[in-house]
Amino acid sequence: MTMIDLTLSESAAQRIRAIGAAEGRPIMLRIAVEGGGCSGFQYQFDLVDHANDDDLKVERDGAAALVDEMSLVLLKGSEIDFVDELAGAEFKIRNPNAKSSCGCGVSFSI
Repeated sequence: MTMIDLTLSESAAQRIRAIGAAEGRPIMLRIAVEGGGCSGFQYQFDLVDHANDDDLKVERDGAAALVDEMSLVLLKGSEIDFVDELAGAEFKIRNPNAKSSCGCGVSFSI
C-alpha cells in the first residue's frame, strides 16, 4: 500500500474505532466512487475487516480507511469526515474536486 492524498478526520477515526469496539473486532471504512446518483457520481461506504491487495490505505490514530486507485482519482485532496448533526450521523467526504453536489451530499459532479 502506498501514501495517498486523502485524509481521515479525527471524528471519522473516532467513529471507525467505536464501531470496531462495539463489534468486538477491528474494522476499516472502505470508500469508493461509482457512477450514478443525481449529480453523476456517488460515494459508496462499506465497513470491512480486511484490505484487498490493490487497496490504498489512509490511517489516523489507529483507524483506517481504504480506497481503490480508480476512486482516488476523484477523491484526491479530500477529507473523510464523520458528522453527528440533528439531521443524522454519517460519514461525509469533503471533496475539493466536486464542482457541485446534491442536497443529501452523497452524489457530486466534477
